[in-house]
Amino acid sequence: ILYIFFLLSANLMLSQQKQYPFQNPDLDTEKRIDNLLSLMTLDEKVQALSTNPSVKRLGLTGTSHVEGLHGLALGGPGEWGGKNKQPLTTTTFPQAYGLGETWDVEILQKAAQVEGYETRYALQKYNRGGLVVRAPNADIARDPRWGRTEESYGEDAFFNGTMTVAFIKGLQGNHPKYWQTASLMKHFLANSNEDGRTYTSSDFDERLWREYYALPFQMGVVEGGSRAYMAAYNKVNRIPAMVHPMLKNITQKEWGQNGIICTDGGAFKLLLSDHKYYADQYLGAAAAIKAGINQFLDEFTEGVYGALSNGYLKEKDLDEVLRGNYRVMIKLGMLDNASDNPYSKIGKEKDTIDPWKTEAHKKIALEATQKSIVLLKNETGLLPFQKEKIKTIAVIGLRADEVLLDWYSGTPPYVITPLQGIKNKLGNNVEILYAKNNIDGKAVQIAKKADAVIVIVGNHPVCNAGWANCPVPSEGKEAVDRQSLTLEQEDLIKVVYQANPKTVAVLISSFPYAINWTQENVPAIVHMTQNSQETGTALADVLFGDYNPAGRLTQTWVKDITDLPELLDYNVRNGRTYMYAKKKPLYAFGHGLSYTTFKYNSVETNSETIAKNGEIKATVSITNTGTKDGDEVIQLYVKQLESKVERPQKELKAFKRVFFKAGETKKVDLVVKAKDLEYWNTARQTFELEKNTIEIQIGSASDAILLTKKITTR
Repeated sequence: ILYIFFLLSANLMLSQQKQYPFQNPDLDTEKRIDNLLSLMTLDEKVQALSTNPSVKRLGLTGTSHVEGLHGLALGGPGEWGGKNKQPLTTTTFPQAYGLGETWDVEILQKAAQVEGYETRYALQKYNRGGLVVRAPNADIARDPRWGRTEESYGEDAFFNGTMTVAFIKGLQGNHPKYWQTASLMKHFLANSNEDGRTYTSSDFDERLWREYYALPFQMGVVEGGSRAYMAAYNKVNRIPAMVHPMLKNITQKEWGQNGIICTDGGAFKLLLSDHKYYADQYLGAAAAIKAGINQFLDEFTEGVYGALSNGYLKEKDLDEVLRGNYRVMIKLGMLDNASDNPYSKIGKEKDTIDPWKTEAHKKIALEATQKSIVLLKNETGLLPFQKEKIKTIAVIGLRADEVLLDWYSGTPPYVITPLQGIKNKLGNNVEILYAKNNIDGKAVQIAKKADAVIVIVGNHPVCNAGWANCPVPSEGKEAVDRQSLTLEQEDLIKVVYQANPKTVAVLISSFPYAINWTQENVPAIVHMTQNSQETGTALADVLFGDYNPAGRLTQTWVKDITDLPELLDYNVRNGRTYMYAKKKPLYAFGHGLSYTTFKYNSVETNSETIAKNGEIKATVSITNTGTKDGDEVIQLYVKQLESKVERPQKELKAFKRVFFKAGETKKVDLVVKAKDLEYWNTARQTFELEKNTIEIQIGSASDAILLTKKITTR
């Protein structure tokens, strides 16, 4: 009798859990959503336009957003875990700009997988955060003055798109039915000025829209599988991005984006206050929803109710956009039984160790940081330092004994500063002298005593100041563009170098600087970005030869601010990026050195021609001719020789980071796809492959082309 009672009770509970068709995981997704919308009241539909489309009455628990540009953020300077709430520590990687400088899709995907796992864990173990991750930033850093350069992978659309795809795949996972987390790309579209971002217009022609600004987002949707993005604050060709026809006409109808399209924070109010685009909020709310917006990041209910009561919106308009929210919720398994979703088990085991405490996650953070380091100069072979030949070393600089977090950082479980990393590396065998600056002459004093000097300088990612305030002209962040490319701390490098010419300059920065004097005088220069919990360990590994650096720049570092067009000039053909630059840069796109040397022997292609929808494989023979093992980043550019339309000077179309043992020769395959050689034919409104002669250029940087081969398109 007891057994029968238990069985009846279990069946009753199961029937209550599965009382609606939308709860049936075997039913077609669209039919599930049909049923759900039919059961929801108008009030519930309005509330579901928030970042958490839960419907408590129906037992539907949705999920909200978290930040995650370079690790899950549930803490940090932005207090993302909640104001005045104890932060939850999470694995913290280099800034996105630094992740880009790895030129390594595999490590990027691993880092994103770690972040996605920790996002699930934080929600399911500690009830913190959500499963829609606002990352990656697919915007293009077309100008180094942009305050949010740190959030972007670089200046090249194809490169950014490739890295965006890798990050999305890492976040979302490879399960055939469910996502680990949902990747929400930022900020659509052409959002790369901070000053005036809430009212300025990013203006450019249709070809640049298709070939440049939109390409990383298109790749993110079509190749990466992202089904969520955030509309930008700015106007695009005089229309506010969040009400632009491009949201529906292109991203949905052409690319197949059928999930979340959200506003940026506070953007709904800006339609009236800054853009002054509508007479009232009711018209604004109606326009946003009809454009495809289905999640608002500020107060919207009054506007939506007003639009409904005035007849600007109908309930079916809400139904149409809400479908996207619930498609994402279904992919995350929010409407299904947890036992069917393997990701729902994360963090549920009784003896689970927090993942950010595991050696596996620490190892990936270290590897990503090592791979992000760029050796800009090593003229006299000063690096790597030989520990056995150094008795005293001086470590100097404002950034030497800190790891700075940016606005979108979480709180790392630990940090290793450069000074600590150097101490850990050298132990008690070497005397380490330290000075933060030269105010009292200490920096010069210890530099003179030392066998070698390491000067560590760079920006402060949140400017050590309040919101929208950067007292130092060369610094920038969200809401503040940079007013200068001059490194104010370069004077410290000068006085230290004068005291001891065996000086290495380490620039830890979120963006490029015009360090012309340092490049001309200091024998060795290293660049890396802020934020990684393993900053000091990775840097020490590189400085003392335990890791051979192979990072590459993802942006053109100009010599002077006057080499740049006006910040609001979005026509990149006017001298922006390596594709259109008119002046020789300080450091070229793709630049980065190694402690070993590589010889590019030959390049062969598997065909002399490439046709529509086809591809061509270039096989490059390369030898590590040096004495050290190391990575090489092989870069393939194309130059269109007989195009009838304006084309860039050259364009990156394939790249690969490959490890070589000393003396080893490898053949590396790089694939060029025909679709990546096309241009947008505005008259025919389609991408078109011209009949053309194309020069394939293979090298170690955009200005270091070592092999060429001609092919034709047909």
